[in-house]
Amino acid sequence: MGFGDLKSPAGLQVLNDYLADKSYIEGYVPSQADVAVFEAVSGPPPADLCHALRWYNHIKSYEKEKASLPGVKKALGKYGPADVEDTTGSGATDSKDDDDIDLFGSDDEEESEEAKRLREERLAQYESKKAKKPALVAKSSILLDVKPWDDETDMAKLEECVRSIQADGLVWGSSKLVPVGYGIKKLQIQCVVEDDKVGTDMLEEQITAFEDYVQSMDVAAFNKI
Repeated sequence: MGFGDLKSPAGLQVLNDYLADKSYIEGYVPSQADVAVFEAVSGPPPADLCHALRWYNHIKSYEKEKASLPGVKKALGKYGPADVEDTTGSGATDSKDDDDIDLFGSDDEEESEEAKRLREERLAQYESKKAKKPALVAKSSILLDVKPWDDETDMAKLEECVRSIQADGLVWGSSKLVPVGYGIKKLQIQCVVEDDKVGTDMLEEQITAFEDYVQSMDVAAFNKI
């Protein structure tokens, strides 16, 4: 298990493929798993690795809060696809690491106590949410105009990068290319968002992060559902 050397192109490609259908390294919220992998990456992945770059920019926004993110940080080789060899050197200490982070270990271990507390908090939050009646979810339909730099921009790749942005409460819809002049076309793409979870500022920040393809993003239409 692992990603290989995340400072190499091969390792970043494995990370990009792994994140093609995932928002985070583990689970559905940022955690110490994301922090561990983020710290192993030397810098932003190249623009053609759009899934890895989207994830990198998102986790970077939690830089001041990373110590408070849930979970217990494990060795880098504990994360990633199972069919990739761990080259981080953590494989030889697997059993020791397992002992150190055993969530079901003895109560006199400080780390196990912390993991137990976090687990109980999450269970309590889950039960609390489950007990509440479902509230009306406010949604909006947004039409975005995403403009490239010039007529040589790969618009298929640009759209792939945009659609690689995943978030709870965000659903991408139909799209089309609209001529704007001088042979340049912009991407016009529809999405539906839950107002409490996804805003236009977040969309603009993540879309314009693909700076090799995207010049700017504008909201063409915004309608409450």
